[in-house]
Amino acid sequence: MIIGVGIDVVDVARFGESLERTPGLTPRLFTPSEAERPLASLAARFAAKEALAKALGAPSGLHWHDAEIVSETTGRPVFALRGSVAALADSLGVASVHVSLSHDAGIASAMVVLEG
Repeated sequence: MIIGVGIDVVDVARFGESLERTPGLTPRLFTPSEAERPLASLAARFAAKEALAKALGAPSGLHWHDAEIVSETTGRPVFALRGSVAALADSLGVASVHVSLSHDAGIASAMVVLEG
């Protein structure tokens, strides 16, 4: 059963300007291992976190670090949920989180499907 779906797109250059203009934004949005990624990858990960929040119903009180995109050995991105995000997902009956990331032509996008 599908519990929620979310999608988000990010203009990579504009996102990069925001990160440069506000130096504290990177550590606030990303875990240390995420923050090491190139700009297009960061924009896609931000889009994924936004898409996840939308799929969860866009509640307040979620912490950015509680939804981390990690890569499997194959390179496939997956969410590692903890804290506030894991608690909400559990309360909604989420058994699986599917995520797809893309970036091309200056746009990063992500889609998230929550399955019960």
